[in-house]
Amino acid sequence: MLMNQDNLQLFAHHKGGGSSANGRDSAGRRLGTKVADGQALTAGAIIYRQRGTHIYPGQNVKRGNDDTLFALTDGVVKFERKGRDKRQVSVYTREEYQKLAQA
Repeated sequence: MLMNQDNLQLFAHHKGGGSSANGRDSAGRRLGTKVADGQALTAGAIIYRQRGTHIYPGQNVKRGNDDTLFALTDGVVKFERKGRDKRQVSVYTREEYQKLAQA
């Protein structure tokens, strides 16, 4: 038999579903590829937005302070492998790109 039943207090397993404690979210950062492989672009165009070096800069590509990859010259984008487990992106002139595609 339970003694002193009038002091028994039951607590909720989770807090109530109030909307004021939830309802916070930040806007998406719009990261990722901005130019596809084989696409022509102009100098200064953003190729890839990233946090950290998910993709490394190759020929005619530089990395900005926020790890954004951008083109140094006009040309065509080429995503390539860099060793066994890394990727890089380069910008070639149209003639260079066609030679690479034939090889």
